[in-house]
Amino acid sequence: MITKRIIPCLDVKDGRVVKGTNFQSLRDMADPVEMARFYNQAGADELVFYDITASVEGRRLFTDILERVAREIFIPLTVGGGINTLEDFDRVLKCGADKVSVNSGAIRHPELIHQAAQKYGDQCVVLSMDIKRVDGKFHLFAKGGREDTGIDALEWARQGAAHGAGELVVNSIDTDGVKNGFDLELLDAVAEVAKVPIIASGGAGRMEDFAQLFTHPGVDAGLAASIFHTKQVEIGALKQYLQSQGVEMRLIKGAAENELKI
Repeated sequence: MITKRIIPCLDVKDGRVVKGTNFQSLRDMADPVEMARFYNQAGADELVFYDITASVEGRRLFTDILERVAREIFIPLTVGGGINTLEDFDRVLKCGADKVSVNSGAIRHPELIHQAAQKYGDQCVVLSMDIKRVDGKFHLFAKGGREDTGIDALEWARQGAAHGAGELVVNSIDTDGVKNGFDLELLDAVAEVAKVPIIASGGAGRMEDFAQLFTHPGVDAGLAASIFHTKQVEIGALKQYLQSQGVEMRLIKGAAENELKI
């Protein structure tokens, strides 16, 4: 049985980890380097680093912070924000990323998905999608959830997988930060059209949400931010709980939930 993954997410703005609700009302949380060190020791399976304002500000991702984060961890690191070209892929990979997440850049340049998969391999290309219901349909949003592209999100997911994205991160704007559970309807719809691993993001509030999530076919990982940052849910305890519920987990003996100052 393939193990499921628990992935904390660092949303970074102006050099600090931030978190909001429905992609708005951002509040300061912690230093990204300190937080990366914490999750590496706590038993996280991977870590995601998003420079959340790079695209909307039209600039490159802050590589100095990324390099410091990469030096602190020994788990796979996915990096996104301001990824628009193959040169951007190359730059963040050289800074220590294992995988590169592309979102707005792929919307502007759809050929980037195929080009990156050809050069670096499917396993390196993560297509991140910010999705919100608009008039009963799933729309794809760009620029950190600020701009409705009008694109059918399910068709975009299908095309992305077909063109070489090795994983899809499905960010539900409707459930982001609400903590009432993952957007299972959306996740099921994406899994129907895209046969690649799906990382679910947006809505986690308690351990039971992850247990319910992993009963849905196609979902390979659960990603969350604030509930891990504030230790509302501790990763070690979560993985032990999921294992007890029959979900195959990678458990690390002696993984420490060390002190994280918020």
